Amino acid sequence: MIIESILIAAMLDNPVAEDCTWNGIPLYGEVEVVESFADIQVQVVSSFPDLRVKTVSSFPDDCGEWEFVESFPDFTIEFVESFPDIRIEFVESFPGRD
Repeated sequence: MIIESILIAAMLDNPVAEDCTWNGIPLYGEVEVVESFADIQVQVVSSFPDLRVKTVSSFPDDCGEWEFVESFPDFTIEFVESFPDIRIEFVESFPGRD
């Protein structure tokens, strides 16, 4: 019962919306890593991510599929160690939100 309550609370606290967006930004597409003034601050974790991310080389059309680019991104990210907007885990398969 306590474990179920913790899991439900964790799901409710997920900042990634059901439609795979954060503050209206779709979390798939072409992504550029910047040092400051990013659209989203991201922390890489190995457990309990808000979003599982798969790096692809083309057609990042599904939730959690990111193609890293150096120009003309759909959104920018900055990697941080604390106080992220979202927490991600890099995966080889099954990207997306839990």
